Amino acid sequence: MMTERVAVYPGTFDPITYGHIDIIKRGVRIFDKIIVAVANNMHKSPIFNVEERKNLIKNIISQDNIKNVDVDSFDGLLVDYLKQKNAKIIIRGLRVVTDFDYEFVYSMMNKKLYNEIETVFLMASEKYSFISSTLIKEVTKFGGDISSYSPGIVIEKLKEKYNKEANK
Repeated sequence: MMTERVAVYPGTFDPITYGHIDIIKRGVRIFDKIIVAVANNMHKSPIFNVEERKNLIKNIISQDNIKNVDVDSFDGLLVDYLKQKNAKIIIRGLRVVTDFDYEFVYSMMNKKLYNEIETVFLMASEKYSFISSTLIKEVTKFGGDISSYSPGIVIEKLKEKYNKEANK
């Protein structure tokens, strides 16, 4: 009996971009199921809380009719989360060479902590190779057009956040 190949795609997704969505869509062609795991990263100051990020991702997954994707969140070590979910594969998207340097270090540490896991790197599609959530937030904050890089619901929610911030 073949076991289901479950992969975890972790990240802060603050906010989710078309680059993230592209990795998810490509990942479900390779794996039976993907868990998009929203990290509650204490080293970052996200604009959206964990539940807001999860809801945005669920909404987009549903709108795009992407099958075999669950959306969850986690605190602590990624390897502990993988053990909890009985998953042995981590998906990471790479945009540029410096992403590989960063991800390689984490991949090696995760492997040391939990030898049974593998990290699969998917290269960003060319049209999303320079996009980051940080860049999306900055361009939106200053009124730029990000419609080519993030779904409409994300743009709408970002503008709401920045309008609330401006009206404080």
